[in-house]
Amino acid sequence: MTHRPSRTRVILLACLLVSVVLAPALTPAALAQEKPRSGGELIFPVPSEPPSYDGHREETFGWIHPWAPFYNTLLRVDPTDPSGTKPVPSLAERWTIADGGLTYTFQLRRGVKFHDGSEMTSKDVKATYDKIIFPPAGVGSTRKGQYAVVEAVEAPDPYTVRFRLKWPSAAFLASLASPWNAVYKADILAKDIHWYEKNVMGTGPFIFVEHVKGSHVIGKKNPNYWDKGKPYLDGFRALFVRDTAAQVAMIRGERAHIQFRSFTAAHRDSLVAALGDKIRVQESPWDCILLVAMNHEKKPFDDKRVRRALTLAIDRYAGSQALSKIAIVKEVAGALVPGTPYATAPDDLAKLAGYWPAIETSRAEAKRLLKEAGAEGLSFTFKNRGIPMPYEPLAVWMIDQWRQIGLNVKQEVIEAAAYFASLRRGEHEVAMDFQCGYIVEPDLDLYKFVSVDKNPANYSRYKDSVLDDLYVKQSRAVDPEERKKHIRAFEKRLLDEEAHYLMTLQWHRIVPHSSKVKGWQVTPSHYLNNTLDGVWLTE
Repeated sequence: MTHRPSRTRVILLACLLVSVVLAPALTPAALAQEKPRSGGELIFPVPSEPPSYDGHREETFGWIHPWAPFYNTLLRVDPTDPSGTKPVPSLAERWTIADGGLTYTFQLRRGVKFHDGSEMTSKDVKATYDKIIFPPAGVGSTRKGQYAVVEAVEAPDPYTVRFRLKWPSAAFLASLASPWNAVYKADILAKDIHWYEKNVMGTGPFIFVEHVKGSHVIGKKNPNYWDKGKPYLDGFRALFVRDTAAQVAMIRGERAHIQFRSFTAAHRDSLVAALGDKIRVQESPWDCILLVAMNHEKKPFDDKRVRRALTLAIDRYAGSQALSKIAIVKEVAGALVPGTPYATAPDDLAKLAGYWPAIETSRAEAKRLLKEAGAEGLSFTFKNRGIPMPYEPLAVWMIDQWRQIGLNVKQEVIEAAAYFASLRRGEHEVAMDFQCGYIVEPDLDLYKFVSVDKNPANYSRYKDSVLDDLYVKQSRAVDPEERKKHIRAFEKRLLDEEAHYLMTLQWHRIVPHSSKVKGWQVTPSHYLNNTLDGVWLTE
């Protein structure tokens, strides 16, 4: 059986995504007619710096944006597709699916070289996925829970990789297109499985030059890249700039070409007014939302009455109206992106705790639960990630919401690298967390919330076998309606019955960039299209 889109991806974007192009508006056909120009250095600010160099353990765009250009993945998401849902070949040239969807066999490209000149083979792909799926003790892999379906990874010959699954999975190809799954060199991993945490060496279109902490990352063109003729750029320079106003000023002053994450609508309008036809804007819905992790290992957050009270206090509907004007957030959301095939309809969402339309009724119930739990007037520290947008405005808003049910909350802002370390150690009582996907697909968006022993990135740190079972049931469901039933049950248990996590507002992506930048397409994920192999500059 040859490769084909999954059931979800076939129908996704008819109802989800429209890429909005402004100032000037160029059709995809017109863009395709432009001949790429070689040369130039792409300059872009990055608001966050990663804790390590290892994409298998990191979760931040601070890794993806500067480090993805040094690597390739087995598959990739089609960089020309605004829906961001179509897996296409990368290091794998082609694949077949057999045994009723239980065996995936990939034929690798020949002649692909690592930056040290050695050839990439199936041994490297197997070692990479064994590290991700079956990490040894002491090795971080925040996505191992995503691959619970995998029984084994095999390398029957140097150019063939085989995945054997425990059950058929419609999302499996999408999971192999993960931009985090950089293919590493097997010989290096065999000698020191932690080597990639502090070093860089891949097969990608750019070769690592330097990283100056707190300043920049530089990459130069790989002259021996396997995709002949690419990359077009001579190199790139990623500048670590935390302050949003400074990032906007860099684009306005033409000292940077693009910021790949997002700006607000107000920033967009100011840049368009200042630069006119020197700026182009691309927009998309965004598979990204901030969450509140309530550490079940810390009292009183082991009590679901307290957790329910925290979510019942928040007026998401009023918050959406106010915050969408000043931050990169927009819609009220549950566990899945609003408007997608498996997302909860607004009327059904309104039945869950924290989504009731009558906020006074909701807050009265929150106060009752706190009193019943002996937690009236509770004081706690809310740990927040040190990225201003949208972490800062959402934290200010939530702390005010909690104040209205009598809670006394102090915010502690932590620099990004230290923030992840703190969450992983479970030092927090309550903390800002996030769920950002690279493809809108329930298997990929919901695995965040399975038990902490299955997903170390579950920073509410609970174990819930019922939730784990519902995750597997929705993944294995063939009929879409049956799958929806399991997803609704999963979401109700997660957000209402147990209140394991608290959702805020769905993000909306706005990327204004220099009109000199060509070959880049916005998608619903800021984790996609950062390999930079097809990006070029007009001058």
